[in-house]
Amino acid sequence: MKICICGGGSLGHVCAGVMASQNDVELNILSGHPGLWQKTITVTDPVGKQFKAKINRVSSKPEEVVAGQDMILLCLPGYLIEKTLRDIKPFVGQAAVGTVVSSTGFFFFAHDILGKDAKLFGFQRVPFISRVAEYGRTANLLGYKSSLAAVLENVEDRESFRKDLERLFVTPVSLLTSFYEVALSNSNPILHTGRLYSMFYGRENEVFDHNILFYKEWTDEASRLLIDMDEEFFRLLDRLGVHSLPTLLDYYESTDASSLTRKIQSIPAFQSITSPMKQMESGWVIDFGSRYFTEDFPFGLRFIAEMINKEHISAPTITTVYRWGGSLIE
Repeated sequence: MKICICGGGSLGHVCAGVMASQNDVELNILSGHPGLWQKTITVTDPVGKQFKAKINRVSSKPEEVVAGQDMILLCLPGYLIEKTLRDIKPFVGQAAVGTVVSSTGFFFFAHDILGKDAKLFGFQRVPFISRVAEYGRTANLLGYKSSLAAVLENVEDRESFRKDLERLFVTPVSLLTSFYEVALSNSNPILHTGRLYSMFYGRENEVFDHNILFYKEWTDEASRLLIDMDEEFFRLLDRLGVHSLPTLLDYYESTDASSLTRKIQSIPAFQSITSPMKQMESGWVIDFGSRYFTEDFPFGLRFIAEMINKEHISAPTITTVYRWGGSLIE
């Protein structure tokens, strides 16, 4: 199987190592920094298991690594998805084009750029919690998901493709029916944006004494806001006839704000994750250039907010959070 990964971030590194460690995979990488990649990559998981993989070719030119592939996987921030799809379009051929997470506009852009007959796939949530250790050489797989949900479009043998995904990502995969089920997510687009609002609204110019731990220092205020946003999100899903997504309370096995806080604070893989902040001489300030702002608002919450507006659904909390975030990155 010939696979090209587009993107060289944390997920690109970990997916490259896990997928290409399998004997029947030949892996190419489309990267803006091809000279920094080694011929092999090693990924280490939480229990010390290592995935060692050989990389066939790395290039910044789509014609050198995209043409002739069976599968093309985008591991990209939202702001690069539209451009990358346009860049690779002449070389896609019969390949299935997919994304490691669908909630940053992939299906909306792909339908427009690649056309209604394109073979597409996309995951509902990222398959791994990932961090680069040494760029182009080593990465850490900090956490697996117990299962993954994906949507396929224009794929003839759906079961065979599902099994391929299951094997490539070493995780059970189930298939959903509508791209709305993965494109509209209550994961990062709501989880991240709601948490940012609860931490930083009214404190945009404040200097903090430390970088706040994004999950370990989670608060009941953040949980209450998140629950309100999730309830509004499900008004949209009900209008669209989407009934397969779990609420955030169900997903995190919680019943109310306080139990949700305790659950999020306790997840081992989340313990060391910090907030989008940067250190200055005077202390820590908000980093508005972080992907938490530049991706999760304009390429995550944006599509939810736009569809809520289009469907004339009452969603005051989502609207408030979205407008706040948008005002900070204009």
